[in-house]
Amino acid sequence: MARRPRARAASLALLAAASAARTGEAFAPPPSSPRPSSPSARARRSTTTSLGVIGEQASSIGPATLLRNAKAKLPSIPWLAEGDAPASNKVDIPSHVASVLERPDAPRRAAERVERTERIRDRARKASEDARALRGMLVGEEDERAWWRSPREVAEGGRDVTNDDPLTVLVAGGGLAGLVVASACHAKGMKVALFEQAGTYAPYGGPIQVQSNALRALQRINPEIYEELVAAGTCTADRVSGLKIGYRKGNKLAGLYDAGDWLVRFDTVGPALEAGLPATVVVDRPVIQQILVKHGFPEGTVRIKSRVASYEDLGRGRGVVATLEDGTKAYADVLVGADGIWSQVRKELHGLSDGAGGFAASGAAGGALDDAEARRLARDTVDIARRADRRYSGFTCYAALAPHRASNIETVSYQILLGEKKYFVSTDGGGERQQWFALVREPAGGVDPEPTPDDPNPKLTRLRKEFACTGDGDDDGNVWDPFALELIEASAEEDIKRRDLYDGAPLLTTLDPRRLWSPWAKGPVALCGDAAHPMMPNLGQGGCQATEDGYRLIEELAQVTHTRDVPGALGQYSRIRVIRTAIIQGFAQLGSDLLVDFDLMMTIPLLGPFFLTMTQLSMPFILRYLYTPSF
Repeated sequence: MARRPRARAASLALLAAASAARTGEAFAPPPSSPRPSSPSARARRSTTTSLGVIGEQASSIGPATLLRNAKAKLPSIPWLAEGDAPASNKVDIPSHVASVLERPDAPRRAAERVERTERIRDRARKASEDARALRGMLVGEEDERAWWRSPREVAEGGRDVTNDDPLTVLVAGGGLAGLVVASACHAKGMKVALFEQAGTYAPYGGPIQVQSNALRALQRINPEIYEELVAAGTCTADRVSGLKIGYRKGNKLAGLYDAGDWLVRFDTVGPALEAGLPATVVVDRPVIQQILVKHGFPEGTVRIKSRVASYEDLGRGRGVVATLEDGTKAYADVLVGADGIWSQVRKELHGLSDGAGGFAASGAAGGALDDAEARRLARDTVDIARRADRRYSGFTCYAALAPHRASNIETVSYQILLGEKKYFVSTDGGGERQQWFALVREPAGGVDPEPTPDDPNPKLTRLRKEFACTGDGDDDGNVWDPFALELIEASAEEDIKRRDLYDGAPLLTTLDPRRLWSPWAKGPVALCGDAAHPMMPNLGQGGCQATEDGYRLIEELAQVTHTRDVPGALGQYSRIRVIRTAIIQGFAQLGSDLLVDFDLMMTIPLLGPFFLTMTQLSMPFILRYLYTPSF
């Protein structure tokens, strides 16, 4: 594999980490730590807001606070904000994007058709039914005879690994990361068993953007999986993506923008074509799960209702024994923790305190949660995060998949409406559906009021006020572009899920030499996906980086010819992966902090136009880094 310059990569990672961690004010303090007693802090103590939400919206953080305070003290000159915004701000596909989309090797947009819409929606429904019916899962007598139940006598020092006696691998967690790892194991001839804590693969969340880099990893793991995903997916690289301002903003000195005007526009297909990668597609989560279960490994590989609670490294090449929550023992040469941000395997690996591992609302498990359980978890998660050394991003997120043909579906695949303290993300979900996310900056642990006869839809009530597009607008007097409410109103209350967003420090916050040398691995145990590097969703790279992890992890294990070499292979995997994921983690967190202050930039002469220009110019380079063919 081609190696990138280590010094340059490390510098970028440190820069991203420092920027992302530039302030702690947006992050949840430990329950035992009192909030600061300054006037501004007292003003932000938790109350019930005018929106009827338990909790309080947080103010801007970092340098933006100083800029906002300074700007508030300046005299207001209404004349500067008057006038018409340039018509060019309203053009969906500018010439620099059109020139790429018109390339002969670029995918061509095919208008939505009834037949195609029904096919995509029917396949998603069928995949969900198969998941609920536990098709392909390990149950009954096959479970009692599973290979991993029997301890194996291995001499001290380990054993040879051969085609007839391959490596054996246990995977904790049946989300995307775990399924990819299991598929990669089987493709390399290893024995693999996957343990998922949920009782069913209930559908949770909307379709997943399988970006170009993840598609390449899947193509290398198993070409059949790749072909099935591309055939099942909807191409999103054939239209424009970018950032818009949510409401009228700006002035004659910094530029005028109407609600919904473009700030930054870019294509995602150009960098992919340069790297020789396939174009990004969006695929329903249950469909991805069922493709991996069907084509990735034999039936009976996945065991549900099975949470890995602890493990023991048997030492000196003799493997590992994992203990499930019900006391069942599982034996193998390797254990991979792909069990999400609240990973129990990570807790054991790093010796974290009790309570650092928790129930993860993952792609596999989260669909089983009702609103009452989600409310309880929101509060419990604050304590779990403190124990697990995870960081609250400062945002709570509402999300839904709206069965709605968006008004701009033929020209726009992905857009973000930016505003103070919040932003609204939407992406084509395929089948004339839109996946949307409303991210609001506020302290962790907040919940919506329970439904009442007077307000049976409290989440919709809040969102209608947060993104009001008529009258006086939201609480700050901003009248939003109606596109946000177009999608919100197309969603049912029960389909809207809310969760606080947590991530991890982009680089290890430790001086332990062993952990610095082998960040995600120790002995025969390794982490991947969110268990290793949870990140904000702004770049759409969480699942994609997990896919890269799965590919690289098994590529390294495939070189092992003796079990004593397993720890070295796992350590090498984590060293290869940690710098790249740290950079992407840092950019994702930095992006969240900057997005909610774009509206401030729009009013600052010189700085505003410069900031927008630099953002526009940087996007191709960021995408080129994401879409590397080597990982």
